[in-house]
Amino acid sequence: MTRVLDYFSTLVAEDDSLPLTEAALSLAQDAYPDLDLQGALAEIDELVVRLQRRMPDDADIKQKVGILNRFFFRELGFASNLNDYYDPDNSHLNVVLKRRRGIPISLAVLYLEMAEQIGIPVRGVSFPGHFLLRVTTPDGDVMLDPTSGHSLSESEMVEMLEPYVASAGESVSRALRMLLQPATRREIIARMLRNLKSTYLQTERWQRLLAVQQRLVILLPESIEEVRDRGFAYARLDYLRPALEDLERYLGDRPDAEDATVVESQLHELRQRTQHNDRD
Repeated sequence: MTRVLDYFSTLVAEDDSLPLTEAALSLAQDAYPDLDLQGALAEIDELVVRLQRRMPDDADIKQKVGILNRFFFRELGFASNLNDYYDPDNSHLNVVLKRRRGIPISLAVLYLEMAEQIGIPVRGVSFPGHFLLRVTTPDGDVMLDPTSGHSLSESEMVEMLEPYVASAGESVSRALRMLLQPATRREIIARMLRNLKSTYLQTERWQRLLAVQQRLVILLPESIEEVRDRGFAYARLDYLRPALEDLERYLGDRPDAEDATVVESQLHELRQRTQHNDRD
């Protein structure tokens, strides 16, 4: 496990050199410790070679997008896994490559890799509830659904956004403009990890949750909330001293946090259990 986390730490150390596809693929090592990561990357490269054979030398951006969409969605058959949307394997790129099924963000990572290799200027967009792609063309930016390649109109995006902003009394159109900013590679990996975090919390798979939390603490070193959540994961697994360290660190940094009482209660219980174990 330490070797895997060290490898991940190296990948995400610098924003400018963070290799998105390799970092995203490495998340699957928690579930697939024998994963041939370089083999999976080579498989993607082989798909790009097949794509390049279909690409005219003089193709412009719009033509390239059309050819990539046909190849990615029709020929290869990539699509959303609607039958089992919350399967953790939808976030594991090695499985997405094999099944040709995923969720918007995992499909987007593969699409981004192929697009970049054939010279399409495209970025990911962390849209609420549904990750999107933003392609820059000479005629302006186009928003694509990474599960289908469908070009989204403003009215479609407003409709998608309404459930997330209506309760806040916010202007949906104004919120839309702010939310269409490109995501950084670090933000994309964080969103993938938080999808897994949510799944493992709901299914109470605590060892897998801890692995995800370890990665989030590495990826987002400024986020004390991820340290807190790692502490809770440690506690679930009876790793008492690491749990104490993380939760004490959280309260030391955020003594007036809204959840300070909850964290104090957990700390009190952990200290009692630690003392009991020490007496034994």
